[in-house]
Amino acid sequence: QLVESGGGLVQPGGSLRLSCGASGISFSLYAMAWYRQAPGKQRDLVASITSTGNTNYVDSVKGRFTISRDNAKNTVYLQMSSLKPEDTAVYYCNARRLIATFWGQGTQVTVSS
Repeated sequence: QLVESGGGLVQPGGSLRLSCGASGISFSLYAMAWYRQAPGKQRDLVASITSTGNTNYVDSVKGRFTISRDNAKNTVYLQMSSLKPEDTAVYYCNARRLIATFWGQGTQVTVSS
């Protein structure tokens, strides 16, 4: 089970930190990722982190977002800074290992003045 938290309403230029707590899986063995889905659009990858800590970001968030993980807490984070209105979306946590994949329920992030 994956449970996201930390979403909310923030002004442009502001920051938020999303958290995703995992249970029922061997968290340290899983690659973790954050996706987002804006209204009327497909769900897109934002950032990912492998089980060994290698990270990858979509170009639109490079330099603004940071993904990290704490295996002792079974938690993955997404630190978001310099937020823009176009970052508004439901953000989903994803865990993946071999053929297994799990999704959280999503957390809304709204960037608006």
